[in-house]
Amino acid sequence: MSLLPQLRYPTLTQLVASARALAAGRPGLCGLRQVGISRAGRPMHLLSVGHARRAVLVVAGAHANEPTGGPTLLALAERVLSERELRADTSWHFLLCADPDGASLHRTPAPRTLFDYHLGFFRPAAEEQPEWSPSVLPPHRLPPETRALTRVIDELRPYLQATLHGTDLGGSWVQLTKDIPGLAEPFAKSAAQLHIPVETGASDAAGWTASGPGVHVMPSPGVGAAYPSMPDDARHSTWYDPHRYGGLTAVVEVPMWASDLVDDPAPHPAPAAAIRRLARRLLRDTLEVERVLAEALPRLEGLDGPLLRAAKWALELVPGLAADWMHTPPADDTMAYVGSVDAFGRRLPLRAAAMLLRVLLEADDRAAPGLERLVATWSDAFAERFRARWVPLEHQVEHQSRTVVAAALYARDRAA
Repeated sequence: MSLLPQLRYPTLTQLVASARALAAGRPGLCGLRQVGISRAGRPMHLLSVGHARRAVLVVAGAHANEPTGGPTLLALAERVLSERELRADTSWHFLLCADPDGASLHRTPAPRTLFDYHLGFFRPAAEEQPEWSPSVLPPHRLPPETRALTRVIDELRPYLQATLHGTDLGGSWVQLTKDIPGLAEPFAKSAAQLHIPVETGASDAAGWTASGPGVHVMPSPGVGAAYPSMPDDARHSTWYDPHRYGGLTAVVEVPMWASDLVDDPAPHPAPAAAIRRLARRLLRDTLEVERVLAEALPRLEGLDGPLLRAAKWALELVPGLAADWMHTPPADDTMAYVGSVDAFGRRLPLRAAAMLLRVLLEADDRAAPGLERLVATWSDAFAERFRARWVPLEHQVEHQSRTVVAAALYARDRAA
């Protein structure tokens, strides 16, 4: 079954061209400048609208496989330009892409199915992700993309940083580094109007306080993590940098494909047993990918590009995560949470397999056809299990844009 979207996700080149056109059209109000250079020498651009000291920073492209942020950023910039009240006492700043190197490797501008999406999939290892690297690396080893983002935050001192994220299949949710009272209502209203489910039990926010359905507030430093084995910790990421200036970060997640199974608040009849079963499946699926990697690795001698590093990194996460699921009481007992864990457990080995497949195809390795069949099978099973339905790109963008604007308005009132 084809789930063909009506529009395409713009490339980074197209994003920059659109931002340049916006800046050229309103030269007294807009500006586009380079604020950094990636590891591979790609420029990082910041589009600014307005000149007020009070600032909102919007970050797109932190994860290469989450492409909705680019068109959302452009839609937000156009809205700020057209609605004077949004920029009356606030300047808006848009980092077009936090990881331009990653954006060059994730290649699904118009995915028709989850299989198509995974054929072009890339998501780097944590130490190569600009927002996450501070949680796993010492300061002197941070990549230039992270340092550029941090410099922008230090320059602007935003009262709100909105970072635009997404998920391949599931629902929408928001992660806050500090609560924004009142945000839950417009967020839920927007999702309902656009037929996007709210992911009430997102495994990314396991154990966090909810200020409303799908709006999760990150725990303070010192509070134990729901998954102790995971090497990265959001509380050490760039999401917390605005706190130095009294600000906060809102992480706005939207799905490419929606599943109505992720917003079911009903109690699960046996959540611990269900999650143990998911842990066993995670280990079993991962072993299939590891066998392909071990068999092919001698033929890939000398190859150590970002795709292979990321595939290995994803596989290395599995033993600890599976042990967490086996031995830690569930952070939530709802159907939604167990469904979110189910999706997470499918993603890790599938993503590792997809990135390894790209390496094998590039090398014309004999293991590629078998692994491609596995990626196709797992992608189709994922879509079928969660009854995937495409969210029109314009709905993805509209919901993410509305949520950012609501967060900016409510956070402004909070900071006043």
